[in-house]
Amino acid sequence: MTMPRPRTGRALSDAERMRRYRARRRAAGLRPVRGWTPRDATWSDHRVAEARSLAMQVLAARRIDANAALLARASATLDRWLARYGERPPAALVEWQVLLARPWPDIAARATALTEEGARLRQSSPLATVLSAPERRRIHDAFRA
Repeated sequence: MTMPRPRTGRALSDAERMRRYRARRRAAGLRPVRGWTPRDATWSDHRVAEARSLAMQVLAARRIDANAALLARASATLDRWLARYGERPPAALVEWQVLLARPWPDIAARATALTEEGARLRQSSPLATVLSAPERRRIHDAFRA
């Protein structure tokens, strides 16, 4: 059994030990890392799908801005979707039902918002149904993962 070091009464505080440790690391040319970001931008399939969904919503919003009758078509699509579920429709569709009762600028702003709410709304949006099949295909091709 070894004997512990004798106490000298000159022990450094924890804060002073950390200051000296950091000074040694700086002197060695090291720098603190507070966060890590990859050198090359990486796009997951999920991010590509979100970007594709946003592009579709923006194009649909432009089409509805140009022709307000298309909003009634999106609303009719939502009504068909709700009818499929009968008494207990999914909460996302009920949220869209409430949203479509609001003024168009509010609907467009929330559907194309770069927020978590906007991303959630776009996952079940009836607005993209106003786009033609070639338009949707063109967007899908542009955002191939």
